[in-house]
Amino acid sequence: MKAPLIAAVVTFAVTAEAAPPISFEADSPGQPPSGWMCGATGRGTPKWTVEADPSASVNSRVLKQSGAAAFPWCVKADSAATDGWVEVRFRALSGREDQAGGVVWRWKDADNYYVARANALENNVSLYYTERGSRKTIKYVNAPVAASSWHTLRVDFAGTRVGVSLDGKRYIEVDDAHIPGSGKVGVWTKADSVTEFTNFSFGVAKP
Repeated sequence: MKAPLIAAVVTFAVTAEAAPPISFEADSPGQPPSGWMCGATGRGTPKWTVEADPSASVNSRVLKQSGAAAFPWCVKADSAATDGWVEVRFRALSGREDQAGGVVWRWKDADNYYVARANALENNVSLYYTERGSRKTIKYVNAPVAASSWHTLRVDFAGTRVGVSLDGKRYIEVDDAHIPGSGKVGVWTKADSVTEFTNFSFGVAKP
C-alpha cells in the first residue's frame, strides 16, 4: 500500500500550480504582514510581526511570532486550496514550553484546519487536525530539528492523502478525511515558541 501512496503524492506535487513565493520585503518592520490574517486558536496573545534578519538567505525580512498563545497562526488572506502543497523555511529561536514551526492548510477558521509542525525541543515532526478548536494527533515521528537553525517544512495534500517532509525527507504519509474541502494556507506555532518564517510558498492542484 505504501508504494502507490508515494507515487500519488509525488505525481500530484508535480502537477500543482504554484503561486509566486511570498516575500515580506515590502512590509514595515514591527507590523503584521499585509494581506495576512493572524491570530490564535485558544487563549493567549500572539504577536506576529515582520522583522529584519540578514541570516534568512534570499530575503532579509521574516515573519516572526514572539507572543504566547495556545496555537498562534497566520494565514494568507487570499489563498484557497483543496489539494496542493505548502512550504516554508523556519527556525525556532526560543521557548520553554515549545520551540516549533508549522504550516496550516484547509484552514476554514481559527478552530478548524490541518497543521503539520516540527519541534526542536522534542526532535519530531507531527501531523494534526484541529476541529472545533480541539487539536487531535494523527501521527508523529522522530526527526532531527536543530534549534536556531533554518529548516524547510513541506506538506503535500490531495484528497485524503497527506505527506509531510522536513529538509527534503518525507517523514509522514497517511490518509485522513477529517478536514475536507478548500481552505487557506499559512504558518503556525505553539505556546511560547519564538519562531521566524521566510520563503513561504504554496501550490494549488490543477482541476
